[in-house]
Amino acid sequence: MKSMYFTEEHQLFRESLKDFLKKEVVPHIEKWESSGTIDRFIWEKFGEMGYFGLATPEEDGGLGLDLFYTVIFLEELQKINSGGFAAAMWAHAYLAMTHLNKEASADLKKKYLTPSVLGEKIGCLCITEPFGGSDVAGMRTTAVKKGDSYILNGSKTFITNGVYCDYMIVAAKTNPELKNKGISIFLVDKNSKGVTATKLNKLGWRASDTGEIAFDNVEIPASNLMGEENSGFSYIMEHFALERLIMGINAHARTEYALEYTLQYMTERHAFGKSLDKYQALRHRLVDCYADLELCREYNYMVASKLDKGIYVVKEATISKLKSTKMADEVIYECLQFLGGYGYMEDYPLARLLRDSRLGPIGGGTSEILREILAKIIIDKKEYAPKEIPVNS
Repeated sequence: MKSMYFTEEHQLFRESLKDFLKKEVVPHIEKWESSGTIDRFIWEKFGEMGYFGLATPEEDGGLGLDLFYTVIFLEELQKINSGGFAAAMWAHAYLAMTHLNKEASADLKKKYLTPSVLGEKIGCLCITEPFGGSDVAGMRTTAVKKGDSYILNGSKTFITNGVYCDYMIVAAKTNPELKNKGISIFLVDKNSKGVTATKLNKLGWRASDTGEIAFDNVEIPASNLMGEENSGFSYIMEHFALERLIMGINAHARTEYALEYTLQYMTERHAFGKSLDKYQALRHRLVDCYADLELCREYNYMVASKLDKGIYVVKEATISKLKSTKMADEVIYECLQFLGGYGYMEDYPLARLLRDSRLGPIGGGTSEILREILAKIIIDKKEYAPKEIPVNS
């Protein structure tokens, strides 16, 4: 792939990652999709290769590489046709670990971040609640200060890695009267007394574990507070930009995979004396699909470039997710149609791709919520700014 954003080193990394995934991951995908459980050994293999530490500073055991290594990591994970496996990997590395990288104290980083880079500990991010959905400010989970501890009560749902994780990054109200300005972020060890996790049964992302988590008088050391008390909402909003860009990149990558597969199929499948790729009606529809993909992919690279330079990209990342996930659903739907009856068969990749892709416009903020965020920025002239995070000892 020739691009102004990727160097020769990036391309070498891509080839190495593709080879790794082909040898170490692909042979197990069908088993993991069927069982809904990803074997623990693969996390450690990812850790050994440094894949979980691409964005983590070297002093914390990572590689401290630019964001386009992450882009490659995300893109290639989408091309092994298991949205669930991909989600488990990036939810650990870029949801849980992003908060560890940015807000954790030195002690928490030593205990949780470094093992996360090595794949020895698995993390998850717990924000969404059963009664709140995309309404982060309306969360009901509370953390009440009691001496040198906080007492956590509440529940979270739709949590990727929530069942098999080792630790959770949890958002809770420390001052409910302040609404969104009274939210804090905590690190909660999965083995803490009072934590229970129930596995959810999903339409897609079958390989990943998605859990509903309950917290019943869970005692958290005060030292497990991440960043400043009552500043959690700002941290969440800032990191949502990365999450939404990730989902935009995932969308264009799985679309690229779907189109490549579909075009190959169309060149080999014959009907009425010629291959499907020679029929004008199909050719033109496929070209429209490709054009939509190209627009989203190049836009996403531009947003990634801005974010890599430290530019605050709430608006751009929101557009990325909104448009790219919609495009992916539409194009993959077309691709399944191009395969006819075979597209509906589980032996071909489009059926799973269609199911996995459908979560795109839902997870990480529904398309409806994203449109309202953009309306506030574009119409109401609302400005979002990053929260300064103090250096913790």
